[in-house]
Amino acid sequence: MQTKINKVELRNLEFDDYKQLKDSMVKSYPEMANSYWRSADIKKLLSIFPEGQLVILADGVVVGSALSLIVDEKLVDKRHNYRQIVDDYSFSTHNSNGEILYGIDVFIHPNYRGLRLGRRLYDARKELCEQLNLKAIVFAGRIPNYAQHSKKMTPKNYIDKVKHKELHDPVLSFQLSNDFHVLRIIKNYLEGDEESKEFAVLLEWNNVYYDESPKLINLEKSVIRLGLVQWQMRQLNNLEEFFEQSEFFIDVVSGYGSDFALFPELFIAPLMADYNHLSEAEAIRELSRYSDPIRKRFQELAISYNINIITGSMPYLENGNLYNVGFLCKRDGTSEMYTKIHITPNEVVHWGMKGGSEFKTFDTDCGKIGILICYDVEFPELPRLLADEGMNILFVPFLTDTQNGYTRVKHCSQARAIENECYVAIAGCVGNLPKVNNMDIQYAQAAVFTPSDFAFPSNGIKAEATPNTEMTLIVDVDLNLLKELHEHGSVHTLKDRRTDLYQIKKLNS
Repeated sequence: MQTKINKVELRNLEFDDYKQLKDSMVKSYPEMANSYWRSADIKKLLSIFPEGQLVILADGVVVGSALSLIVDEKLVDKRHNYRQIVDDYSFSTHNSNGEILYGIDVFIHPNYRGLRLGRRLYDARKELCEQLNLKAIVFAGRIPNYAQHSKKMTPKNYIDKVKHKELHDPVLSFQLSNDFHVLRIIKNYLEGDEESKEFAVLLEWNNVYYDESPKLINLEKSVIRLGLVQWQMRQLNNLEEFFEQSEFFIDVVSGYGSDFALFPELFIAPLMADYNHLSEAEAIRELSRYSDPIRKRFQELAISYNINIITGSMPYLENGNLYNVGFLCKRDGTSEMYTKIHITPNEVVHWGMKGGSEFKTFDTDCGKIGILICYDVEFPELPRLLADEGMNILFVPFLTDTQNGYTRVKHCSQARAIENECYVAIAGCVGNLPKVNNMDIQYAQAAVFTPSDFAFPSNGIKAEATPNTEMTLIVDVDLNLLKELHEHGSVHTLKDRRTDLYQIKKLNS
């Protein structure tokens, strides 16, 4: 029978609560005689780990509790039973420097079940786990309905049926609905638990905020500021004018505290005007001579402005082959190259470009990022593989001449953000360039796209620039929201993939 209540309170257990705690526990476990905690046990728990002992009150009366210890991860990895975890109720297994919050009991008085009071206790435990920077919550859950099916199926079969909602277990079904996952089955866990045939299911909830090695300095940031440059094509007389214009934008976005500056694809095209008398293929090969000087200057700018710079892209000649490449110039002074993998028909016909053969994620002081150039984002396999490597932000420098081309880049980028549970930032060139063949008009609208869930904008667009106008777009993205999405989102696009039916993998080059 469910009891109507007027006020619910969740707080830490106090020793004065003992009598009410005992009464509720006796009612909660009628099938297990003398199963209640002794007053000496409660006193000991409160002395070694008071913040880990929780109670929930209904109209001032204790009607439920969750009790915990902190233990070493290696203890959880070993085969163990209940008495070993509590060390015959001496609780010597508790270690304030351990990694795991181990739940040793949780119960709700039967008259107060169905009000989601147990969920409140579990949410409080999760919050405690995060506050204490513990790796996970682990406990061994009973399977009290198993005795009814033990003659027909093994514990493994029973658990599988509960997982797939073919059977209901009052304990295991609740745990699974609270984001716990099964680690393994334990035999002879709790002596006298006939309902479970003394089997238990070791369950785990992972703390996505766990920091294995907390640092006082150089902490990995959770909120990352992006500076996107919507670059106006204009006549430039020489390389120094190009650097002057580039440094202006780097100065602007770094002045707002940006962690990244993103430039568009082939934004160095104005420098090709000096070679307009040549064929298009010859002109762009002449332009490739600037790639190395640009990389070196941008490395210097990354250091001096304390910002990670993604240099859009530029032609790059290697062993007679022309590639479309860019550089990630990190603020620590190092740089890495990325290459366009898929080449558009226009790039092949007019310039004779070839596609690269290597793509990867990049480690930065703001976590793992991916960089794909324009057309590459229209191939969903590449971002999915980068997501599998831990990418949180995908940067897409692009160059599109018409709104049709931009629409392809935009909508594919939005799809990549949703299906890979990541942020996608795009930046392109605007305006016109009348003195450069094959580069006469451009259309762009820089933007940052997000997954589509409650923590993000309902349309999946964090911010957009004004179309076809030179400007910068400064946007903050929160990586913690991605962590929560991965574990607790409305849907789990990455986790729910049917890898038993299909897989995507890199092939050896």
